[in-house]
Amino acid sequence: MLAKMTSRNRITLPKAVVEDFPGTRYFDIQSAEGRIVLTPVRIGRAGVVREKLASLGIQEEDVAAGVAWARKSAHR
Repeated sequence: MLAKMTSRNRITLPKAVVEDFPGTRYFDIQSAEGRIVLTPVRIGRAGVVREKLASLGIQEEDVAAGVAWARKSAHR
């Protein structure tokens, strides 16, 4: 299949290709060995959770400590 890049650096993916990835809205793009590689990506809610934790001032070590505490409590 052939796709043309516009003057604004946009490429429309052919319908036959898009149909192989239903529901996909985002693609990871990499350059590898003279080729452009598109990999479908599903955006999760992890970013929203990280933002909320940051807004509450909760650090990664706080989460680790909470998980360790919960695991210790579960074995009692």
